Amino acid sequence: MGLFSKVIPSRRRGDLGEDAAARYLESRGMRVIERNWRHRQWELDLVCRDGDTLVFVEVKTRAAGTMGSPADGLTRAKRARLVRAAGQYLTKNELWDVPCRFDLAGVTDTGASLDVEHIENAFDAEGLGPGW
Repeated sequence: MGLFSKVIPSRRRGDLGEDAAARYLESRGMRVIERNWRHRQWELDLVCRDGDTLVFVEVKTRAAGTMGSPADGLTRAKRARLVRAAGQYLTKNELWDVPCRFDLAGVTDTGASLDVEHIENAFDAEGLGPGW
């Protein structure tokens, strides 16, 4: 059985995946500035800086052998919610003049480790939310 046995609650599984994703991104030079940012109903898993670019990172965690990839969880509806949450973040922090992008960190439990696949520019915000 992998690191995520069926007895581990899904929230804990997500936390472990986010920890692995944050470590991975930091090891590649990104700086994590927010984790689990929330404002009302809006949530962002990780907000990072990659040079001058603000990066909103959605983390999807799966156990090895499950159907589909972590990217399969990034539906159009989920992308639209992320765009709206990012807009709230930009407004609250007065950062609308900062370049930004949306990345995906897919975390897979192989049984021996947590493998992270990082997809830069996983999707474009155009057409998914107001003001983009």
